[in-house]
Amino acid sequence: MNPQTYQEAEDLMKNILKGTEESGAVDIVLCPPFTWLTDFSHKNKSSISFGAQNVFYEEKGAYTGEISPEMLKSSKVDYVIIGHSERREYFGETDEIINKKIKRALETGLKVIFCIGETEEERGAGKKNEVLERQIEQGLNGISNLKFQISNLVVAYEPIWAIGTGNNCSVEETRESIDYIRKFVKPDTRILYGGSVNSENSGAYIKEVGANGLLVGGASLNSDEFIKIVKSAQ
Repeated sequence: MNPQTYQEAEDLMKNILKGTEESGAVDIVLCPPFTWLTDFSHKNKSSISFGAQNVFYEEKGAYTGEISPEMLKSSKVDYVIIGHSERREYFGETDEIINKKIKRALETGLKVIFCIGETEEERGAGKKNEVLERQIEQGLNGISNLKFQISNLVVAYEPIWAIGTGNNCSVEETRESIDYIRKFVKPDTRILYGGSVNSENSGAYIKEVGANGLLVGGASLNSDEFIKIVKSAQ
């Protein structure tokens, strides 16, 4: 739920657009809250794509407060984040619910950023790989039967203990986790890292870890910092 006002959100977006005009082959996706999303996606035609922070798994109907994949698609929204740890923790989204959302989104032609990651307790108990495997297998259950381009499914590894804490995952541990995740997805699947990403560590996650990109949290609310992250990806 950031930024808090339309003006703040618009200024942030404009600064990012201006600072990333020559971003080259880097794919940039902005995922503002629903209140700003469709306005921005309709008004701005650029190399930047827009994504939603959530979606529902039904096409239409009496589901007050929910947004369907079809609604997003018709509003020039290309991506949607599904399975974020905050949706799992605060709104009780299970692997089954996440799976239904992913299926509907892919069937509609949206590109899915599928989030997975372990808690500090699970990591400490040596259950990280077990958790990642469960989340992938249950979250992507039946996905191989759908007709969609492999580029439409992006996996984001976000260790929950690293999100918003400033305690980012080390290069070595992130590399191990991403290598493990690759065992369960198709070879060309893009895998991102997220969790206290900033301009000082962002380049290493791509160059040294081999991540295909980054899911940026708090640093995306500072346009100068976000632009530096984009340049580090270049």
